Amino acid sequence: MEQPKLTALEEKRRDKIANTPPTLDDAYDEDGNVDITNIHADVLDRVPCPTGWRIAILPYRGAKTSKGGILLAEETQKRAQLATNCGYVLRVGDLAYSDETKFPAGPWCKVGDWIIFGRYAGSRIQIDGGEIRLLNDDEVLGLINDPKDVLHM
Repeated sequence: MEQPKLTALEEKRRDKIANTPPTLDDAYDEDGNVDITNIHADVLDRVPCPTGWRIAILPYRGAKTSKGGILLAEETQKRAQLATNCGYVLRVGDLAYSDETKFPAGPWCKVGDWIIFGRYAGSRIQIDGGEIRLLNDDEVLGLINDPKDVLHM
């Protein structure tokens, strides 16, 4: 069966998508879930290694559509990501949770956990194609199984 001929605009879009370098946005699927396996190794190498007692997290973004099926504008999605208080732990600094007097029960989180943190906690760092936050180890408020369990916006 013969493939339909693409218009010039469709060809241009297909080529643009094929030639787009990997970014941090590749970690998110259509529903806003994070799949760390979708992040290219080059992108993970560009994520800053937290020093001392800091933790690097990827903020939860949320779905691209509302529960009713309405497509959300990119600005709305970015605003929700900015205001979120959930994140996926990407990296943990070498001194994080090493103070046994402060953390007698051991680490509060590890790489791969979903955490809750204060709304204005940490420093927002823009990197190619996305944003991460660097938090202090004691700014983690709790662990969650799924960021969808927490109401956003």
